[in-house]
Amino acid sequence: MNTYHRHYSEILEALKTCFPSPVSNPVMDGYFVHTLSCFLDRVDDLKSAAPVLGATLDGDYAAQRALPMPERMSSIERITAMLADYCRGMVVWAHPNAQANVIPPPTIASITAFIASAIYNPNIIWDEYSARFAEAEIEAVAMLADLVGYERERAGGVFTFGGTGTILYGLKLALEKISGGRAMREGIRKPYKILASGVSHYSRVNVAGWLGLGSENLVTVPTTLQNEMSLTHLESELRRRFEAGEEVAAIIATLGTTDAFGIDDLAAIADIRDALAEEYRLPYRPHLHADAVIGWPWSVFKDYDFELNPLGFHARTLRSLQDSVERIGFLHRADSIGLDFHKTGYAPYVSSAVLVKDRENLALLSRDPAQMPYLYQFGHYHPGLFTLECSRSGAGALAALANLRLLGKEGYRVILGHSVEMSERLRELLEELDFVHILNGGNFGPVTLFRLYPPGTEAAAAYQRELTDPAYADILERHNRFNREIFDRMHAKAVKGEGVLLSWTDAYRDAGRGNGRIAAIKSFIMSPWTDRRAIDRVVDQVWRAWESCGPGFSA
Repeated sequence: MNTYHRHYSEILEALKTCFPSPVSNPVMDGYFVHTLSCFLDRVDDLKSAAPVLGATLDGDYAAQRALPMPERMSSIERITAMLADYCRGMVVWAHPNAQANVIPPPTIASITAFIASAIYNPNIIWDEYSARFAEAEIEAVAMLADLVGYERERAGGVFTFGGTGTILYGLKLALEKISGGRAMREGIRKPYKILASGVSHYSRVNVAGWLGLGSENLVTVPTTLQNEMSLTHLESELRRRFEAGEEVAAIIATLGTTDAFGIDDLAAIADIRDALAEEYRLPYRPHLHADAVIGWPWSVFKDYDFELNPLGFHARTLRSLQDSVERIGFLHRADSIGLDFHKTGYAPYVSSAVLVKDRENLALLSRDPAQMPYLYQFGHYHPGLFTLECSRSGAGALAALANLRLLGKEGYRVILGHSVEMSERLRELLEELDFVHILNGGNFGPVTLFRLYPPGTEAAAAYQRELTDPAYADILERHNRFNREIFDRMHAKAVKGEGVLLSWTDAYRDAGRGNGRIAAIKSFIMSPWTDRRAIDRVVDQVWRAWESCGPGFSA
């Protein structure tokens, strides 16, 4: 039997239609736009009253692992339909009933920036491969440096692979500084210590391990009930290390913790570091890294007229914003700062920047250009000489610049102020329920953590016993199960469009004296579409879930 085989050149002609045209071609350009439009139409059909796209399905991972690579080409139309189908179950972060986590709906401008990067594929390690995407990074870094109080002419920074990347850069700089620039060549020869609070992001553990420093050299500093690093414990821990002859490479301060929006007193931490470095006559000064990936945009309120209050925020919101700015306004005291745009910056994943007060320090990370003979023959921007990444997309930098220019201080003030305003409204209503206790009442951001207690239990008193009474450990665990049962009921309804999608944390904090871990239900408001009706809906569903679970609850 004769089998006809197409010459590769025939297939190539069909293959070309799978790519955007490299030159102006109205037909192919129209096909590209039509394809994107078809995708958006298909996804739009998945939208409903629920804050998720389509029905949530459990993945059959075993079946998916068994799929082989196809032999033949498919078509753009079939793959477009497939891609839309893979969006099923995704949370619609802009939905007013989505209050699950610190994940934003990206702006149209930042989405367009990612599309531009996807089409033209810049590698921002070199301006020859990134053209004006390199300018976007330089401009965005300069704007951010100015916003946080760094000197723009002296500061520097790059966009990297997430909040973990920003901490990695900060700690790597710390290790190079304390080792006299030898760690890149000789490795880490001493057990340098890193100090961070007990509620700082777990990525600190990843970074310590991946840098070869070792997680055992990561010292955890206790926190206060306001979820901030205890200054007395920090000072005593530093004294203990210095008196034992140990070397502290870095201190990580957190400006907006993931769970509770706790904000460390960065200015006081810097003062303690400076005073002890002088007292102990250290030949170095521990590097101070500010993990501000969540809290950095509150810097836009540094020059807001709180007395005049031109945007008309309510009194509770003003108090919350002022309280946050009092701490975040000292970001310039840090030696390096991590900032995420894919959190409170309203850009797509991944868009993270690390800033350094003195960009000359980045030279400590440099490699010998002779190791890269095929790069950097010309051009004026060569960050690939010192970045960890040898491939670094320009999408994050362009998306960040798009949002900085689109929103400006005014836009960020409005969207952040609205989130805090809605959070304060939620707290105000929850405070009226005698079976609810708000756990992070002293943290004034867009996140609210709370616990519910069974009928006949005085909520505030029970929470205090959970924190302090070893004899209460079993009851604490019973209350954890009670809250989990309520959360599961609310979650099941929310994904069907019958409520607001909240989230859960297994350990808001550890109870004292080994009593266990305190779990909590969490509302994190990020969407500009979240309004008073959505807040009232949260309170109503909490009440109904408690009413249905409470009387019959058993451990």
